[in-house]
Amino acid sequence: MAKILKDYPAISLKQEDLNEKIDFTRIFGRSGSVHIEVGSGKGAFLLNQAKAQQDVNFLAIEWASKYYRYAVDRIGRWGLTNVRIIRTDAVDFIARFVPADSIECFHIYFPDPWPKKRHHKRRFINSANLEQLMRCLKKGGAIKIATDHAEYFQQIRYVLSEPGNKLEKIDFLAPNGTNEGEWVGTNFERKYIKEQRPIYTIAARKT
Repeated sequence: MAKILKDYPAISLKQEDLNEKIDFTRIFGRSGSVHIEVGSGKGAFLLNQAKAQQDVNFLAIEWASKYYRYAVDRIGRWGLTNVRIIRTDAVDFIARFVPADSIECFHIYFPDPWPKKRHHKRRFINSANLEQLMRCLKKGGAIKIATDHAEYFQQIRYVLSEPGNKLEKIDFLAPNGTNEGEWVGTNFERKYIKEQRPIYTIAARKT
């Protein structure tokens, strides 16, 4: 029998309800640091972090409808109030709706590698999208990235190290809720570890 996924309106944001840059204090009903996860999947990382860091406000962006619905149901069942999830295109959403100097950390874990060369332009980590992330980050804010794709990781390292990016490499620390041998604790990572794929991580701070 298929699991019935419930919507939780207090958690699920709808882009059609937004017409200007987000007021995070209004969205979360309180002030506080804001973290954005780009591509939340089924919400495993989100759940663990929201429970461990209840003083932090987490906004998750997920395009795939089935993952979005699963994550909303998962967070809602736990009764977590410091999470909001939106189903939308991350590139467009960040550029249009996320205010400048408002984000403490971007979490980007196992983004689609688009492995075929003709599809590389669709990869999320590129110079144009990084410019938007940098606009949104507070000074001292961080970008944390993990991937299982070696060639994409080389591109990510190159993009983050481009001159003028004002990024300083920092240690990638595994967050709360990860199991031994894990970096971020997502469903994708756990699948890839079982398949014995290497995991590549990088973290950088806005100077």
